[in-house]
Amino acid sequence: MKQLLAPLFSLRRRVSRIWATLARSDGTQIAEFAISVPLLVVFAVSIYDFGNAFGIKYKLADAVREGARFAASEPTNDLSNSFGGGPPFSVGAIPKVVGAYLVSAKVNDCGLSTATSGVQQSPLVWIYTVNSGCPGSLILTISRGKTFVTPATTLYPAGQTVEVTQVMLSYPYQWQFTNVIKLIAPTSNYASSTTITTSATVQNLN
Repeated sequence: MKQLLAPLFSLRRRVSRIWATLARSDGTQIAEFAISVPLLVVFAVSIYDFGNAFGIKYKLADAVREGARFAASEPTNDLSNSFGGGPPFSVGAIPKVVGAYLVSAKVNDCGLSTATSGVQQSPLVWIYTVNSGCPGSLILTISRGKTFVTPATTLYPAGQTVEVTQVMLSYPYQWQFTNVIKLIAPTSNYASSTTITTSATVQNLN
């Protein structure tokens, strides 16, 4: 009788071992999945976040370039005796140009395109600070009277002094990375935002 049942007992043991192996394998796979998913999420969000930051950097550079080109083509005769008063047209229009470019590029302008007044830091420098709907303050600095000396050439051995307009933009960027890093590092304390700074300089034409 035992000889007849022996193959059945052997088959039962083999089936039990197979089921036990499968059960252990499923548990291991679940554990690996639970560990790898947060890492994959953080990795994917990081790629998107840093790529988005670089994309915005390029758009900001284009925006200040447009603002500097516009300002450089405006006359400078309205800048005289303007210290202490409101910004002249050649200055007051620049935030609107930069803000409109940001809006058209689908970048939050923090209210720059509707800004009506700036702080005059010196006779030829104005600063606009706005923070509507942004994680920090967007700061636009406009300098209408900067000068620099061009490199010496054969025609002009001493170079030339050129008057330019410089437009600088400091933009608050909100990181998405900080929202997901806590999945793998709950005690992490990364900054939730950073400042992207760019500038453009164009020779005054008038």
